[in-house]
Amino acid sequence: MSVRLDRLLANNGLGSRSEVRSLLRSGRVTVDGTEVRHGEVRLDERESRMVEVDGAALEFLDGLLLALHKPVGVVCSHAGAEGPPVYGLLPERWMARRPRPEAIGRLDRDSSGLLLVTDRHELVHRLGAPGREVPKRYVVTLSRPVTDPAAIIAVFGAGSLVLDGAPCRPAQVAGDPTDPTRFEVVLTEGRHRQVRRMFSACGHDVVALHRTAVGPYELGGLEPGKWRIESSPA
Repeated sequence: MSVRLDRLLANNGLGSRSEVRSLLRSGRVTVDGTEVRHGEVRLDERESRMVEVDGAALEFLDGLLLALHKPVGVVCSHAGAEGPPVYGLLPERWMARRPRPEAIGRLDRDSSGLLLVTDRHELVHRLGAPGREVPKRYVVTLSRPVTDPAAIIAVFGAGSLVLDGAPCRPAQVAGDPTDPTRFEVVLTEGRHRQVRRMFSACGHDVVALHRTAVGPYELGGLEPGKWRIESSPA
C-alpha cells in the first residue's frame, strides 16, 4: 500500500498540509538521498523508510508506544481545565502526530505510576478494552492500618464486591508484612476510580495509589514525569 509523501510527513507530526508543502519547497526532504519537492509523490513501505528531513529519518513509522511515569497532579486529558495535561510531558512533535497519541486507560489526578501512550488505536483496544481482561498492578496506601488483611483479601478475591450495580471481577490482593496500610492489588478491569471505591466499600480510604504494571509492561525505575519507548506486544 502506498502513501502520499505530504500525508506521510503530516501524519508524523511535521506540520499541517500547508506547512509540509513549505517544508518540501525548501528542499529539506529527501527520499533515498534524492531531494523531493512535490508532496503528491506516492511511496511504498520501503520508500517510506528512506524519507529524511534535514538529514534525519522519520520517527516511529510503525506507530508510537511509550511508557510514561505519570506524577500526581497531572490529568489524563488533552484539555487543561482540570489540571496540567499529562501529554504536556511529551515532545510537542509527538502530539502533532496523526492519529494523535492517547493514553491506554487512565489514572486520576491523585494517582501516579505507569501510563501507556500510543497513536496505534488497535493497541488502545487490545490493552485497554474491558473485555480483554489485561492485568493492571497497583500499590495502595490506606489512611489507617488494616487489622484483618485476610478479610479484604477474601472479599476482593471472591469477586463479591458490587459497584455500579455489577459485581467486580476477582482481584488478586497481597498485604505488605511490614506495613499494614499498604497492599498490592491486581485488577483485570478498569472502572472509574475502581481501586479506591473497592477499598472504600470495605471501610478504608486510599491516600496513595500507584500503578506499577499494565499487562507485560512494567514501570521499573522510570522517574516521575519521564518516559521511554516500548516495543509493541507480539
